Amino acid sequence: MSMSRIKIFDTTLRDGEQSPGVNLNKLEKLEIAKQLERLGVDIMEAGFPASSKGDFQAVKLIADTIKDTSVTGLARTTKGDIDTAWEALKGAAEPRLHLFLATSPIHMTYKLKITPEQVIEQSVNMVSYAKQRFPQIEWSAEDATRSDWNFLAQIIEKVIDAGATVINLPDTVGYTTPAEYGKMFHFIRETVPNIDRVSLSCHCHDDLGMAVANSIAAVENGVTQVEGTINGIGERAGNAALEEVAVALKIRSDYYQYDTGLKLDEIKRSSDLISKLTGMYVQANKAIIGRNAFAHESGIHQDGVLKNTETYEIITPELVGVNSNTLFLGKHSGRHAFKDKVESFGIELTDDQLKEAFQRFKQLTDHKKEVTDDDIYTIVMEIKTEAQAVSKYELKSFQVQYGQATIPTATVSLVTPQGKTLQTACTGKGSVEALYNTLSTLIEEELKLLDYQLNSVGGGKDALAESHVQLSVNGEAMNGRGSAQDVLEASANAYLNAVNRYIITKQSVKPKEVVKQ
Repeated sequence: MSMSRIKIFDTTLRDGEQSPGVNLNKLEKLEIAKQLERLGVDIMEAGFPASSKGDFQAVKLIADTIKDTSVTGLARTTKGDIDTAWEALKGAAEPRLHLFLATSPIHMTYKLKITPEQVIEQSVNMVSYAKQRFPQIEWSAEDATRSDWNFLAQIIEKVIDAGATVINLPDTVGYTTPAEYGKMFHFIRETVPNIDRVSLSCHCHDDLGMAVANSIAAVENGVTQVEGTINGIGERAGNAALEEVAVALKIRSDYYQYDTGLKLDEIKRSSDLISKLTGMYVQANKAIIGRNAFAHESGIHQDGVLKNTETYEIITPELVGVNSNTLFLGKHSGRHAFKDKVESFGIELTDDQLKEAFQRFKQLTDHKKEVTDDDIYTIVMEIKTEAQAVSKYELKSFQVQYGQATIPTATVSLVTPQGKTLQTACTGKGSVEALYNTLSTLIEEELKLLDYQLNSVGGGKDALAESHVQLSVNGEAMNGRGSAQDVLEASANAYLNAVNRYIITKQSVKPKEVVKQ
């Protein structure tokens, strides 16, 4: 029996990046884009070029670099947005535009304040305008699942005639159910006379926890492209998790006669990279890639798995690229073995970056007997995506005194972007607060801690500590991350990383504009 091919449209860099508190710089976005290309997604939405200078630069960099995956950018139905998107995307192997306009009564009345006729006219005119340059145009009916189906059929027919090549009907607010969503696509396929000239796409949000089920219901009703994000990130409750869609179709290929072109063994690395760079950790019991997905705690389960893994394990860890994290390198490993390991991750480092990574690796082996792949990946990604600022704050030294009977006190010596060395001491209710109060006193920006997380990389008491913070810097939310053997040093690194990222972005970028879709 032949399998039908489902295209995967990844919007981690656009819809995923709209998650509250996520702000990626263009080099981080490029690293994610390269990994998505390795994963084998068909289309990646690199951003919304007209929303900010920073987004424009990131989309352009990705479009000019990525060659094996089609790169697209989002645009509103205005000539300005379309022109800006073309400037960003014209260097792509297959430039593709993603146009959207709302079609639901609530959106047309209260947000757009225009009539249904004007919505049709604007969509048709802008698809025609974009068609002069873009070979591929996806048109999205924002809030399709709360729109009138007859009106949808009417507007879809006209935008197809105007030159759209993909029609996307998103469940923008995560409101629909599998049966309803499937019926809507069935109705559109039966009703729109020229529907066979386009591909149909679905885009589901997870507000009711049904994004993946809704996406699969759409596929069963003739949709040939599924949109979503890695780890299901995105605003509010997130988007359909692409790894869940792909693995569900693979494991249940007896039932679903569809497959994707994803290299499933790149899922874990894609997931790790995105959770590291966004600061959005994957919950332990998350389907497919949570760390408990293959852990069997119950004694009866473990006994069953030892006798035959198929008793309780329907997905092998290897399928999604989870390898038993074997001991890799230790104190006596040479630069060559280290370089080979970095290359196996598919990450390119300059000679200077490789030298710096090797030094940090050597420092780690002084404290840690067994250095795992995850440790090295953390070191390498930190160096690869460290703030590219010429002038930034640097931690020279710090000391924290803490005891049950004493007031926690931190002393910090800091080098400012102007090259001055400042030192002071402050107290706090705990050691991290004392450290952050001291840093805040030395830094001239206005700072407020919004969120603080501490995780270990791998297990064991000598594990690397990884800290993520979300910091309001002069009223703008920035996230920062840092790792070190010591939890306080990791915490200080993350705090300064957030401030330094702000310094870089304020040089060229205005705050991003959020777009629902």
